[in-house]
Amino acid sequence: MSSQPDFFWSYLPYWAVSYGLALIAWTCVGRFMMTAFLPPDHPNYIFRWFRLLTNWAVWLTRFITPHFINPRFLPLATAFWCFALRYVTHFAFAANGMAPSLTTAVS
Repeated sequence: MSSQPDFFWSYLPYWAVSYGLALIAWTCVGRFMMTAFLPPDHPNYIFRWFRLLTNWAVWLTRFITPHFINPRFLPLATAFWCFALRYVTHFAFAANGMAPSLTTAVS
């Protein structure tokens, strides 16, 4: 029997945070790209779901983003902050031994 921890279940908090932040960030990028083709209140079902999934994150970003940034670019700023937070949380998890590593221990 292997003494290594299960790759998925042992690091579940890491995967949840990492994939959750990536999902929000990439959805914000998609939301920004769709605004080039659709008006902000368009009833397209994909665009509605992108807005529904990311409205809370864009709302939070509005508080930390300078006011001279056009509101149209807030989803991009939100994606930036989500990617930055994902980067920081990766190192926080890794520093506490809660992230998977690329190396394996040789016994």
